[in-house]
Amino acid sequence: MMRIVVMKFGGTSVATPESRQRIVEKVRECRRRGNRPVVVVSAMGRKPSPYATDSLLSLLEEFPEHGNPAEQDQLMACGETLAAIVVSCTFRKNDIPSRSFDGRQAAIETTDEHGDARIVYIDPEPLLIYLQTDGVPVVTGFQGINERGEVTTLGRGGSDTSAVALGAALKAHFVEIYTDVDGVMTADPRVYSQAEVLDQINFQEMGELASEGAKVIHPRAVEMADVHGVPVWIKNTMTDHPGTYMARAVPRQGYERDRVVSGIAHVFGMTGVVMEVSDRGAQVQILKKFAERGVNLDLINVTRSRLYAIMTTKSFEVRGQAVLEELGLEYSFTHGCAKLSMVGAGMRGTPGVMAGMLDSLHQAGVNVIHSTDSDITISVLVPEEDVPSAVAALHQRFLAE
Repeated sequence: MMRIVVMKFGGTSVATPESRQRIVEKVRECRRRGNRPVVVVSAMGRKPSPYATDSLLSLLEEFPEHGNPAEQDQLMACGETLAAIVVSCTFRKNDIPSRSFDGRQAAIETTDEHGDARIVYIDPEPLLIYLQTDGVPVVTGFQGINERGEVTTLGRGGSDTSAVALGAALKAHFVEIYTDVDGVMTADPRVYSQAEVLDQINFQEMGELASEGAKVIHPRAVEMADVHGVPVWIKNTMTDHPGTYMARAVPRQGYERDRVVSGIAHVFGMTGVVMEVSDRGAQVQILKKFAERGVNLDLINVTRSRLYAIMTTKSFEVRGQAVLEELGLEYSFTHGCAKLSMVGAGMRGTPGVMAGMLDSLHQAGVNVIHSTDSDITISVLVPEEDVPSAVAALHQRFLAE
């Protein structure tokens, strides 16, 4: 029986000849270990790179009223198609038999929603047949086809989702997500230089961290891995670091020294809103109105006389403030905020975590504007400029040796 490993490489990993040569080395090592790799690729580079997804989309900016969702998907899918062909050619140049597969050829069936399709089914047969030849298939991430045979795309992070879905369909031994960091970090190293790489993390914690701003893997991919029980490794294309192992349950003996907190994540560009409304029925209707207008509210907190929530500043400026004015509410808002979250399964049933978090932030001089908590996550709204000192204070208290 074939031992299949799905290896996904992001845009920076496929962008240059040097980085593609690292992919060759990773695939050779995978094959040397007796595995059958299936490679999934994203579009090459990031804007302004000419083949990045956003660069391709910019070709339509002069036609704002004449776009067609199906054609836009077909255009965006070109980035992954080009990357798959270039990578498969790179493999053949290095004496590794290979061919590219687009979403249609890999039999990835999706729903009809252009730009945000969901994977419905993957027929593993085309890839399994090719694997029997000892070749390495290179599959386009981010894309599939709907029941009408139209090209669809899966939305942001779609290549991660493609890789995990292929892992499930092919009954892969595991999936490897290659990126430009060594694994899942305890905090963003650009904000806190002493952040560490987690050896392992469970799906629930990773899903929370991904949803709260950690960008190493998309939340949809984590959810799919959990549903189908597909173990995932997060690794760095450019180094030989062992990376972070992600599964439903991870070995107890190596579980990050039984820390209460596993990681800290943050999201910039948030606006906090306080709405003066005391009628509970009116509060419900307000929340419904925001939902109808497509405004995603977060950190919602309801009291007898007020309704607290946050949203992205862009969302506030485009739709949120108009909804507030339409409702005739008395409200106040605070721009320039960041959502800061601590995540850890060890919080469950552990008293004093919130008190410790607020005490640490107070000692660091960080102004907490708003807070909420859930099963394994505590989130606070703080001024953006306070994020570095806030992350440092929390990391030193909850994640230090």
